[in-house]
Amino acid sequence: MAGIDIRVFDSEAALAAAAADHVSTRLKELLARQDEATVMFATGTSQVHFLAELVRRQGIDWGRVRMCHLDEYLGLPPDHPASFVRFLRERVVDQLPLKNRTLIDGMAPDPRAECIRLAGVLRSRPVDLALVGIGENGHLAFNDPPADFETTAPYIVVELDDACRHQQVGEGWFPDIDDVPERAISASINFILSAGCISCTVFGGRKMEAVKRCFTGDISPLAPASALRRHTDAVIWLDRESAALLGRSGGPRPC
Repeated sequence: MAGIDIRVFDSEAALAAAAADHVSTRLKELLARQDEATVMFATGTSQVHFLAELVRRQGIDWGRVRMCHLDEYLGLPPDHPASFVRFLRERVVDQLPLKNRTLIDGMAPDPRAECIRLAGVLRSRPVDLALVGIGENGHLAFNDPPADFETTAPYIVVELDDACRHQQVGEGWFPDIDDVPERAISASINFILSAGCISCTVFGGRKMEAVKRCFTGDISPLAPASALRRHTDAVIWLDRESAALLGRSGGPRPC
């Protein structure tokens, strides 16, 4: 695991606080040397405590921060409890005086046209900082295995596999798998990797197999988040449960 910074914490609370401190510092550094910064936000259970910590951090000039986000279900209204747009409005957009926000329209009548729209909006604004997580099947954003490691399109339409959809039920976002949409718009692997720096938060024993595959196995479309090992400035934040299968030799740094 040389070349990737993996840090392990005793609790989700400690992980969230440390990740928020790190992201806050990086944002302040970015804004000290450039007029504005673009941040890509993830959603889901792994982000709840981290985002709550981040919005409490002082000294960030959020008025110079543009936001975009990783992914959104297709066909899910933005007021649905599982909508990622709703998630971000409640936890980020309504909490911070952002300069701008680019949100995915999951109800767009032509999803591929929506991908083109998003690409156009972000074409002249490279992502400075990507905040991501890892799914139980190793997905990065909604890039389920086998993920497309070749496309250079910033956003793509994807099919969600059963493991991904079952995760959404297991985490309580939907009552039954039949209620989980089968397609989504997702930031592509290469678009995520184009970010200047990446912060990835993961917790819970349900993620331990995915963490092991992605950080000790081959870099492969079958383990989409393994692509993070290609990045030169990525920090992976784990708790003890998610890191349980990584082992000691060459392993992560405990905190």
